[in-house]
Amino acid sequence: MLKYLIPLIIFIVMGVFLAIGLKLNPTEIPSPFIGKPAPAFSAAKLDNPEQKLSPEDLKGKVWLFNVWASWCVSCRAEHPVLNQLAQQHAALIIGLNYKDARDDALNWLNQLGNPYDMSVSDQEGRIGIDWGVYGVPETFVVDKKGVIRHKHTGPVTPETVQQTLLPLIAKLQAE
Repeated sequence: MLKYLIPLIIFIVMGVFLAIGLKLNPTEIPSPFIGKPAPAFSAAKLDNPEQKLSPEDLKGKVWLFNVWASWCVSCRAEHPVLNQLAQQHAALIIGLNYKDARDDALNWLNQLGNPYDMSVSDQEGRIGIDWGVYGVPETFVVDKKGVIRHKHTGPVTPETVQQTLLPLIAKLQAE
């Protein structure tokens, strides 16, 4: 009897873990950076490498920090959504061009439109590491004090914009 009971218990435990895992949203990966100051960086602007940008330059503004690359298939899927979001002028959209060739990134923006108020280059991926980036695309929402308030993993969709980003941006703009 015991030889049948142990496999049954193991099967039930595995089924419970599977059921819990299926209810998780893969775009909501917990980040230890939520509620903490945005990691510092000073990076060359993509369109003008002579100039640099840091989170300190953005204090007093609500901004999105979108990690993207021209080699990223999912980034291509979210790009039209970012272009539409940019037209609403709800917040600054700062791009972090991640592990990409500058010419490829500039060609991408010329061909598909540029939703970014500014985009900086992270060719070696060090800024991405400091921000806890798992992969591209990822989008962070940073408040006026420079605190990360939200992280979205994966492509931003129209539903994400309407249900999560715009309400949060409006709330942060009012603070």
